[in-house]
Amino acid sequence: MTELTVERSRSEDTMTLDDVAHPGEAEIEEICSLNWSGLSGDDLLNVAWAYYHFSVQFRENLEIAVDVLPGDEHLIELDRGERNTDNLSPYPGVTEPGERVNHDEFMRRTLMLTPIDDVRRARLEKIGATYLATVRSLDRRTKASSMASYEDGGLERVFKSMLRAPDWNDATLLAFRHFLERHIEFDSDPVNGHGSLCRHLAPREGVRDLWAAFKESLVAAAPTLQRPGIL
Repeated sequence: MTELTVERSRSEDTMTLDDVAHPGEAEIEEICSLNWSGLSGDDLLNVAWAYYHFSVQFRENLEIAVDVLPGDEHLIELDRGERNTDNLSPYPGVTEPGERVNHDEFMRRTLMLTPIDDVRRARLEKIGATYLATVRSLDRRTKASSMASYEDGGLERVFKSMLRAPDWNDATLLAFRHFLERHIEFDSDPVNGHGSLCRHLAPREGVRDLWAAFKESLVAAAPTLQRPGIL
């Protein structure tokens, strides 16, 4: 057993990261408590751009996890559901029936459905580049351990919070909503979902920094998120 894994008794097998204190919990709650219901369509489009860059680091961290723990069948199965997969296909204008793509590639194509002006795009790309530089600077084992924090409840809660936004009347936003809703399905089953495939990992303290950087990128992209709203 490596330092990334933890022993669990049979009674603990069905526990999720929502049930116990873990690094990143406070940061997840902060993201969920942002003013999602107060976002305009333009705000939400900016969030989609920020999330695209998150999806890049998610894929990179999964690649690292598989490399750090070679032969881990659970992680290999998780990898099948997140990279080179057809579980988001088809989607009009993004993927063809049966087309296999990485999930960050799905998001990249999703953003292309709605053209934005060069100034706005440059601002959002700069926010994304800053975010990626921050998360890529963390150590490999922290990034590998983030899979448990992301997949075993963390992202499901964040995605449900994002779906409180009222305006999805845009091609990119409809595809983004498809992405979020499908991922909630992937993660929500406590026994057979994606969370069960990485629950054996022990999130390291640095996972807090990953979540904090994500929140910072979201708020930078859509400052309305920090305004008081009604949950």
